[in-house]
Amino acid sequence: MKKRVMSLWIAVIFCILALPGCKKNVGTSEDNAMRNDEETEDIDGSYLFGFSCITMENPYYITLEQSLRETIEDRGHSLITKDPRLDADRQLEQLEEMIEEGVDAVFLCPVSWEKITPALEKLKEADVRIINVDTEVKAMDYVDAYVGSDNKNAGVICAQDLIKMYPDGGKIVILESLSQNSVIDRITGFEEAIAGQGFEIVARADVHGDLNDAREAASEIFKENEEITAVMCGNDPSALGALVAANTAKRKDLIIYGVDGSPDLKKELIKHDTLIRGTCGQSPISTGKDAAKIGIALLDGEDYERETYEEVFFIDAENVKMYGADGWQ
Repeated sequence: MKKRVMSLWIAVIFCILALPGCKKNVGTSEDNAMRNDEETEDIDGSYLFGFSCITMENPYYITLEQSLRETIEDRGHSLITKDPRLDADRQLEQLEEMIEEGVDAVFLCPVSWEKITPALEKLKEADVRIINVDTEVKAMDYVDAYVGSDNKNAGVICAQDLIKMYPDGGKIVILESLSQNSVIDRITGFEEAIAGQGFEIVARADVHGDLNDAREAASEIFKENEEITAVMCGNDPSALGALVAANTAKRKDLIIYGVDGSPDLKKELIKHDTLIRGTCGQSPISTGKDAAKIGIALLDGEDYERETYEEVFFIDAENVKMYGADGWQ
């Protein structure tokens, strides 16, 4: 009898000792609730942002991304970046991937301001907020906020310098990008400003804002046009492509304008014999910081500016040292 009682007590004690281990291994609903609470505490107040630009081969977007990332991570949030590399279809696929990865908001520079619309629709359906950066989408109704340079004024500023240099007019080549609204605005501002001033546009090409495309297009244009006063380019990579083509063709009778204020183009302005006349500078650093702050305020439910236009300014050989050629302004 004593042995039987003793055996029962040992069995009870063994079960009591075994219970915590059994509970841990099984993973009851009570345990799962505890883990979810802990996970919620870890991510409480933290957002996941996405960044999708035109191409990370453009130094402007590299600096813009760095500015966004620094501001976002300093405030305890996260940023994932995907590079469509000038491919509008790839950008659509990558934005769908971001939705699946659970982004709360995206900073978006569209490869094509028209083709991006289906992605905007899917982002809205997934309740992902959209901060349009640098170049506008066509369907702006989907956008929560826009942050970018005053692009039309950038073209006007380049035109004003051209008119000062050639008050009697001249023959103009335009290297543009018809899929990027920022470049469209720059070229529109430029053309409107030179209208009635004695200038004639003798050639133009859609170079997609790409250095190599600009070099190839400019090479053909220079062969077909002996007399050219100036080349107006939608961005600095296009201007640098035009410069390579002009140097290869040994053209010394023209000047070239860009828009960006990139370090590579500013280094050209330091040279005394360059064909680069100037660039209308913008600041990807300021744009990135402002966009990040607006994105965070938007998700926090705070007040924010729906449209923010960053200042642009002319940079030439006379003031380039003030802005520095080693980095972005």
